[in-house]
Amino acid sequence: MRTKEKKSKRRLIIPFCIILAIPVAWILITRLEGGKPSIKLDLLSQTTGASQELSISVADVKSGLRRVWIGLLQNGMETVLLEKDFPAKGLIVGGSKYEETFKVKIDPDKRGIKDGKAILRIVVCDFSWRQWFKGNRTYLEKNIIIDTKSPEIDIISRFHNISQGGACLVIYKLSEQCSRSGVYVEENFFPGHSGHFQDKNILMAFFALNYKQGPGTKIFVKAIDHAGNTSKAGFNYYIKRKVFKKDVINISDKFLNWKMPEFDIYTPQDSELTIKNKFLKVNRAIRKDSYNKLIKLVEKTDKVLYWDGVFLRLPKSANKAGFADNRVYKYKNKIIDRQIHLGIDLASIAHSPIPAANKGKVVFAGSIGIYGKTVIIDHGFGLQSMYAHLSSYNVEEKQMVSKGEIIGRTGITGLAGGDHLHYSILVHNTFVNPIEWWDKAWIKNNISSKINKAKEIEN
Repeated sequence: MRTKEKKSKRRLIIPFCIILAIPVAWILITRLEGGKPSIKLDLLSQTTGASQELSISVADVKSGLRRVWIGLLQNGMETVLLEKDFPAKGLIVGGSKYEETFKVKIDPDKRGIKDGKAILRIVVCDFSWRQWFKGNRTYLEKNIIIDTKSPEIDIISRFHNISQGGACLVIYKLSEQCSRSGVYVEENFFPGHSGHFQDKNILMAFFALNYKQGPGTKIFVKAIDHAGNTSKAGFNYYIKRKVFKKDVINISDKFLNWKMPEFDIYTPQDSELTIKNKFLKVNRAIRKDSYNKLIKLVEKTDKVLYWDGVFLRLPKSANKAGFADNRVYKYKNKIIDRQIHLGIDLASIAHSPIPAANKGKVVFAGSIGIYGKTVIIDHGFGLQSMYAHLSSYNVEEKQMVSKGEIIGRTGITGLAGGDHLHYSILVHNTFVNPIEWWDKAWIKNNISSKINKAKEIEN
């Protein structure tokens, strides 16, 4: 009888032990997991400065985060930048936090850290039962350079005369290579470029005033080094006020019936817009879209000064509209719109051959909204020329063209009322008056003499 009772108890104990062993085994496997925490360091540069902020992300998706320690080692001294312990959710469950991002400032002056080499060390532990309940541990070390000195800016070019709606060049030297430098015209940034001089720390920045910016406009050079240290430098400049003319353009039904079908891709044929409102959409919304596309196209520029000497204009042509003309559009003797003309219209005989104004690389050859068939040439260092309303073009993107090379023919594509060339010059993202670039004396006084003087100083 006792033997039967013992056998019966064994039958009960074995399943019970198996049932008990399963969750225990699961707990042990889970809590003894060996996956190490992850560390992601967003370090844009090996060099860091007084104001630069480090972004550090840590994570442990299994056991959860237990502890994070971030420190700096320099000359045998250890400086703690951050340390944080995370709470546990429970003995069985692990941690309550699985990921965290920290913004850490080194603050060299505040912490007594000197400029020079250092080691950034990050340690992260999780809530695993490994290492006798100390958890898995991840180390990350990065060699960095502490730099708290701002770059020095030496303005090399001395005279900076610029007209409202005009261009200018400033040449400057930096005490160190910087991640970003150039000229600010109010809030508009014109990047400086190295490469034209043997000394890589000598940069040139072409900058411009738009047609609205006259005397009183604030202009200065700004540089940011790889550690995030910033410097500004002013320079002598004189701004000449310009008054641009007004022009009245009468819009007729004949013109609208002729031109508006070209823009059906922007205003579908089943649209309920009147022909006048269709024109207004083209002259406003499509004009704005065309401008935005142009600015996007000229963002990239080669760090080579391709052009040399005076820029060419369309031969035997007459100016039909000027730069920054304030255009008033009238329909049936009523003003319906106002726009600014950002170029010069040049007219000769129909389908006249168009020479490239100067040497450069074609960055665009195609159609752009109100401009119709258009070619844009990059002359280097942010200087671009634009040829619009073409009937045809015979160049393609990335093609190098020489000064005077025929790139296309005048036409009436886009929002053009007659055969002509719409010619524009852009400095970075700003339309400027092309007349300056047709003037040999202006180029000598404002551009080439500065470059030659800087080469003398360099040598």
